[in-house]
Order: sequence, then C-alpha cells, then structure tokens
Amino acid sequence: MRVLVCPDKFRGTLTARQAADAIARGWRRARPSDVLVLEPLADGGEGTLDALVPDADPDPGFRRIELRATGPDGDPLDAEAGVRGRTGVVEMARASGLQLLTQARWDPCRTTSRGTGDLMRALLDQDVDRLLVGLGGSATNDGGTGMARALGIRFLDAEGEAIPEGGAALLNLARIDARGIDPRLATVDCVGLTDVDNPLCGPTGASATYGPQKGASPEDVWDLDRALGHLAAVVYRDLGLDVQHEPGAGAAGGLGFGLLAFCGASLRPGVDAVMEAVGFDDQIRGADLVVTGEGTFDEQSLHGKVPAGVMRAAELARITVAVVCGSARVHPEGVLVRSLVDRVGPDRATDDARRSVELVAEELAQDIRQDVQP
Repeated sequence: MRVLVCPDKFRGTLTARQAADAIARGWRRARPSDVLVLEPLADGGEGTLDALVPDADPDPGFRRIELRATGPDGDPLDAEAGVRGRTGVVEMARASGLQLLTQARWDPCRTTSRGTGDLMRALLDQDVDRLLVGLGGSATNDGGTGMARALGIRFLDAEGEAIPEGGAALLNLARIDARGIDPRLATVDCVGLTDVDNPLCGPTGASATYGPQKGASPEDVWDLDRALGHLAAVVYRDLGLDVQHEPGAGAAGGLGFGLLAFCGASLRPGVDAVMEAVGFDDQIRGADLVVTGEGTFDEQSLHGKVPAGVMRAAELARITVAVVCGSARVHPEGVLVRSLVDRVGPDRATDDARRSVELVAEELAQDIRQDVQP
C-alpha cells in the first residue's frame, strides 16, 4: 500500500517534519512493506519555510539564506528565508514572531514587523520573481508598517519626522511617503499566505481578535484598533487604496493589510498555496491512503487549515483520509481520526508527543485493512 503522510505541526510539541517522521516510524513497525511518502505541510503560518524549502534538501534549486534582521522588539537577530527555484519564501514568525520574545516583552503597541521586510528585501537580492510571505505567529500589530519601512516607505508625523515603530504610534501618522519604495517590488508577484479572513479593524479585526494573545490590555486593543483605522484612512488618502476590509487584511497584526497596500500583493489561503507549490495533486495520485494531522483537530481544522486542504484533495481523488492529532473535537464522516489524548492521556500526549504519535500511528496501521483502495 502507498501511504502519503502529510501532517501540519503539533503546536508547541512537534514540527510538521517531526510529526511526519514519527507517523512513519510507528506505521513501519506495523506495516513494514508499505511505501510511505512524507510531505509535511503548513497553512502559511509557522512551519511554512520548512514545508516549502526543507532544510538540507539536496535539490540545488532549494536553498536557505541567513541574515541579520530586526527582531520584533527592534533588536537584531539571526533569521532565515528560503529560495525555491524562482520563488522566495518568507515566514514572518522567523523575524517578527511572538516566540522570539519572552512573555515579559510582549508589547503589540511597540513591536515591529520590520524584520519581515528585511527578509523580503534579502530575497529580492536573490533575483526571485515571486515572493510568498507566510502570515502567522506574529508579535506585532503595526499594520505591516515596519515591513514597509524596510522596503523604503516612510511614515511621517505632522512635522515631517518619522514616527516611532509599532502600532500605537500610528495614531500620530500624518503622511505616507512611498517615493523610496524598492522598485523591484513592482517586478515580482507577491502573495501573502494566511489561514484567517479577518478584516483590519473592528470587532473581528487584528487588534480585537489577536491583540490579547500578544499581551494587549483592553485599553491597548482600543488604541490599536483606532491606530490601524487611522492608518487605513491615511493609506486611502495618500495612496488611493481602500483594502482594510479585504479578507485577511487583519492577519498577522495587519501585515495582510500592509502587503496589500504597500507591496501590491494578493492574499490567498496558505494551505492551498503550499499544496500547490509542493505538487500535492501529483503526489496524491496513486496513493491508497493519506495520513494528515495537527495538534488540535477541531472545527477550525475544517476551514483553511492543513487537514481541510488534504481532505478536499483526497475527496476529489476518492482516497481515504486518516487524521492523527493531539486532541480531537470533530469526527468528520468517512475520516479515520486517532487522538493522542484519547489513547495516552493529555499529560503524556504533551510531554512525550513523539512517541505518542508513533504509538497511535502504529495502531492506526494495524487497523487499516490491506484492501484500502482509492
């Protein structure tokens, strides 16, 4: 039997690659003669770089670049981006991610997405003709203005001075000077990858929905939402663009908005773009079973996440899908769902995730009939 193994990360415990390897190890113990094809996936958030430009991939067209970039708190850090053929890949969490800061330093009023722009500029130096920017895991709420600064745009106050970085300072924005924007942006296809459809502002916007997860108080949320609304108004006045209501504009602290407004980008579901880039439709042909998974398999998983994309492709190909997950809150009809929590309990599922995945995958393989067919 040919089995395609394509999980997302198990957040906080396993990367997508580690999860795929663990599934494969457990599976082979039960069915050593099966052919396993491992293709870890991502939805545009953390793990996107690893999915699209695997570390140590022998393909000479795939390579990582390392550089000093601006961290979310303004301090320099080492970050990576990737090149896949003529496509550059940025995972914003690598330079502007919440996991880069201790909790004591979370401050969405002041954090900046400048490091993401540093990575984008470095990829333009690699002469790519497409930029994929994974949105997710951000520490920021600056509407992508930090990213835009790194690419040459200036954000000025009433005296013509540059305003400080961060979301709160946008309340003092008087004018946007885009004359210095990197001209190479006009020559590339820039795409933001997201798994959310939030607008920039309002009760479902960037500040209200995600600000508290980044350390924003209720008062901060109010100020940040007003600041992003003001940014959108100045963008409309100075650049003639009204994109604050576009689905996904509120992704990653408004970086979705920044890509639309300052980079001429489009936004699309991250899982679709990742699956397209790795040639998933070709890989699924000839498979007898697809095994996907993630940490929490819930209602969100069925909308814009990796399991949703995999299940959609498998349904079109008439192939059975199994899900190995940390915990399961949904059980779609026709999908084989195996939960670590159900099998080993919540403590072991978290503390020993790798071996728990191996065990559940081994037992899943034992349960699979030899005659599973497309």
